[in-house]
Amino acid sequence: MTSAPRLPAALARRIALAAQGFAAPRPSTPVGSRQLRATAERLSVVQIDSVNVLSRSHYLPFFSRLGPYPRPTLDALSDGRGAVFEYWAHEASFLPVRLHPYLRWRMADAESQAWGSMTRVARERPEYVAALVERVRRDGPLRAAELGEARPNRPGSMWNWHAGKAALEYLFFTGVLTTRGRTAGFERVYDLTERVLPAAVLAQPVPERADAVRELVRSAARALGVATETDLRDYFRLRPADARAAIAELTDAGALLPVEVDGWGRPAWLDPAVRRPRWIRARALLSPFDSLVWERPRVERIFGFRYRLEIYTPAHKRVHGYYVLPFLLGDRLVARVDLKADRQASVLRVPAAFAEDGVDHAEVAAELAAELRLLADWLELDDVVVGERGDLAAALSRAVRPSPAGRPGA
Repeated sequence: MTSAPRLPAALARRIALAAQGFAAPRPSTPVGSRQLRATAERLSVVQIDSVNVLSRSHYLPFFSRLGPYPRPTLDALSDGRGAVFEYWAHEASFLPVRLHPYLRWRMADAESQAWGSMTRVARERPEYVAALVERVRRDGPLRAAELGEARPNRPGSMWNWHAGKAALEYLFFTGVLTTRGRTAGFERVYDLTERVLPAAVLAQPVPERADAVRELVRSAARALGVATETDLRDYFRLRPADARAAIAELTDAGALLPVEVDGWGRPAWLDPAVRRPRWIRARALLSPFDSLVWERPRVERIFGFRYRLEIYTPAHKRVHGYYVLPFLLGDRLVARVDLKADRQASVLRVPAAFAEDGVDHAEVAAELAAELRLLADWLELDDVVVGERGDLAAALSRAVRPSPAGRPGA
């Protein structure tokens, strides 16, 4: 039996970064819908999260790769104009509309794929669920808050949904409803899928589950570049048996190439069409929910960077901070910063900054200061203020300078 080709760990890292869109320089001209669409297509999945201490998370991956851009242009891509749609993929996510047919098996299998109150309300109150569909059909887009139902008293629960919200989420999961944008408060606005997504997409035949999973694994492989089985199945949260069968079929067809990556200690697969750049010259702050870093074991395997989100950790037990973003410089994660957009004071606050072992603090601080200034301007904040926590804080504070005139991408 022929052994799989070996990849040096550094090359695998560069391949992964290129697949995620970090090999090309940021555009030198204003970013518009074309570049945003291309980035969404490249990533396949852009995770959504409601935390807004810095920015809504789905805005950040586009900024990380493209630099400043007008956020309303991204909003417009998901409001029924046919570029992206919202669904449960990795978590709640934006996806290119081409992937809609390949997720219909999940929509059809809501009884086993969905969870908790969603399936319970569908079983126990089917007439109520049907009535909500008719209300949306008759009266137009609907928010859960418009139902006027009180939330149940379940302290500490993230999914503290009343029956109406659970029913709307069930209809969203099954694909009967989809999102027609979100409110300023980030509340989902539901509408009939047939009124939001392009008719040409909805008219496509429903693939068999195995065919659909195979396409999702193929899309994950393109977005990851080189990946283990766990990486490939985690991208769309696929079940192990489904993912393994798809990987085997794609490998047999030559659409995935088995490889061994130095230091990974487990089988991996390479997208045959990947770029193999000799260097990466990226500079980016990464959302905790960016697809480059959302799978923490992969981050450790590729970058040697141990990363944990400490939002739900009591303040006195946090190591690095509340909302901490890794900093990518070149092809390495060299630092991490706790960030907060203080909109009332018009300040981007950096409560803590930490460097990774072995990096040049002055060089990292200078590059990080420039990226923070770019981020502050994009967020329409007038200043960057660095706190005292962390071994990089002093150097970063010295590197930060007053804001230049103008705010691109407002």
